Amino acid sequence: MADLIKDIFNGIVDGQAPLVAQKVQEALESGIEPGSILNQGMIAAMAEVGKRFEEGEFYVPEMLIAARAMQSGLALLKPHLQQTDLQSSGVVVIGTVKGDLHDIGKNLVAMMLEGAGFEIVDLGTDVSPDKFVAAARQHQADFVAMSALLTTTMPNMKTTIDALQAAGLRPQVKVLIGGAPVTENFVRQVGADGFAPDASRAVAVAKSLL
Repeated sequence: MADLIKDIFNGIVDGQAPLVAQKVQEALESGIEPGSILNQGMIAAMAEVGKRFEEGEFYVPEMLIAARAMQSGLALLKPHLQQTDLQSSGVVVIGTVKGDLHDIGKNLVAMMLEGAGFEIVDLGTDVSPDKFVAAARQHQADFVAMSALLTTTMPNMKTTIDALQAAGLRPQVKVLIGGAPVTENFVRQVGADGFAPDASRAVAVAKSLL
């Protein structure tokens, strides 16, 4: 039993998607609790990946490959998790703001948050404030996470926060922002709740706001 969990953990860290899918299937068939597979296998592996990234051992490509391996296992695990009604960490509506088409950073944050047990509603790129508001309302989001890579699109983060405010959703929704040009100072200026300089820290920031 413990060996299968260890195989899943190592498979994710090494970015071996087919192996992870195979081992998750074996773990389910041998009766290991879906929650254990998720927590000890996947979430623990993504935490390890995040740690290696922060220590400079891993770079963005390694993180992406590990996240994809995690997703290959998660796809098999999801139906079983829904049956056991495992507590989700929260619902995150995520997207790149209007006018911005960059999505690698956003995808990485979405994968890391999903790996940490959050439910992800990914709106893609070039997302208008109205779209963020509609999705936050529809999915009763706990978080709205916005990414911008261009300094010219950063003001759209403020526009979106204002739109959430105008819609009366701002009190229930925590706003996370990120992207290369975003700074602590900018977070204060636009009135966001948190900011993560990279994908592995986004998880810690989201958890600290829960």
